[in-house]
Amino acid sequence: MRKRLVGWVCDAALVLYFVFALFPIAWMVILSLKPADQLFSTYFSFSPTLDGYRTVLGDSEGIPFVRFFVNSLVVSVGAVVLSLVVGLPAAYASARWRFKGSENLMFTLLSFRFAPELTVIIPLFVLYQKLGLFDTYVGMVWVLQLVTLPLIVWIMRSYFADLTPELEQAALLDGYTRKQAFFKVALPLVKPGIAAVSLLAFIFAWNNFVFPLILTSNEAQTVTVGALSFLGGDRPKYNLTAAAALVSVVPPLLLALTIQRYLVRGLSFGAVKS
Repeated sequence: MRKRLVGWVCDAALVLYFVFALFPIAWMVILSLKPADQLFSTYFSFSPTLDGYRTVLGDSEGIPFVRFFVNSLVVSVGAVVLSLVVGLPAAYASARWRFKGSENLMFTLLSFRFAPELTVIIPLFVLYQKLGLFDTYVGMVWVLQLVTLPLIVWIMRSYFADLTPELEQAALLDGYTRKQAFFKVALPLVKPGIAAVSLLAFIFAWNNFVFPLILTSNEAQTVTVGALSFLGGDRPKYNLTAAAALVSVVPPLLLALTIQRYLVRGLSFGAVKS
């Protein structure tokens, strides 16, 4: 009886925590469905409407949220692709060739993720103004890969390190070049890891706020900054901000569902060595 009571208490605690964790999301959904005239007068009793989503997606407030959404897709995908092109060979090389100071070099690369973005934002702003990269796709892709590249190199390095070098050595004996061994032997074996790290990198790039806030103004502005545009004016439109925030969640969620089977395998890849 005591074990059963403890089990009930644990289950109740988990349910309470589950409700506590999901309540902000539920509140955002409720807020996005509220009409403007009931926004401040009611809590849970209101007439649901999709007008907030129509306004956000229809540009009726003079805020081009759809363009901000497309901008986020372009710069996030561009940053991830660029980071994969550079990061996968770098991760493979760091896993296979060790030299004096290699660990320090890798830690220096990782330190770019540790450093607060505000410490570099002013020099970047000045450089972007001088080089004509301010408020451009190229400029945003370039700066966001500073966020995603260290993540990809460090995570993929562990995946490549878990692969036995004998597989590539056998390919070299069969006449493959080192490049062919990398693309035809090593890379296919870490596809689950690539899927997992690509999703994580995309989320980091998509959610970045400081760089788009300072380094864009309108043309290359992203959803993280554009969603706040609805808070301006004499009366903040919280329902529109909530609708914009929920719309911006869709791409990472769809991407996670699309590569779910690779994601689960990739996150556990290398956890148990043979």
